[in-house]
Amino acid sequence: MEESRLEKQLRFLVEIDKLKKVLRQTVLIDKSRRENDAEHSWHMALMAVILQEYAGSPEVNITRVLEMALVHDLIEIYAGDTFAYDDQGNSDKEEREKAAADKLFALLPEDQGRELRALWEEFDGMETPDAKYAASIDRLQPLLHNYYTEGHTWKIGAVTSDKVYKRMAPIKEGLPEVWPLVEHIVEDSIKRGYLTR
Repeated sequence: MEESRLEKQLRFLVEIDKLKKVLRQTVLIDKSRRENDAEHSWHMALMAVILQEYAGSPEVNITRVLEMALVHDLIEIYAGDTFAYDDQGNSDKEEREKAAADKLFALLPEDQGRELRALWEEFDGMETPDAKYAASIDRLQPLLHNYYTEGHTWKIGAVTSDKVYKRMAPIKEGLPEVWPLVEHIVEDSIKRGYLTR
């Protein structure tokens, strides 16, 4: 017997509970443990609400940005979290994530699966005002964590300031008024020994 629409939706909702078990390299600001993907998504969503006045475009639709924040890492349930500064891990990331998206979004009724996949792809593409803003928030969140944990994750990955600047570059367009803060954090982190030049 074919699953009903509601059964498919519930199966998806039960499956995405696994996001709470996907650990990121980032630690909580109190350094007590690693952050999980669900916590990151929640924090990113709230940051997007709080900082929306600094969005680089007046066309940003906060509802769509919040949807992207909630969806953008779901595929890591199957693909796992890839450390942003891990060159080897990132070499096959796109392939792993596409396969994970195929599997995950297929759990939903077709229309909803298409809709969430389109949001995920838009976020990943970073071309629309909504995606640029969402991606900027996604980059800013771990920057703050690293700064307030004395470079915890940067030190583990032997990350240099040029790599951080490259990773943070979308903020110049998505959150232009916040870019001077990014520069201050990076330069101050170098002075404090959290980050190497």
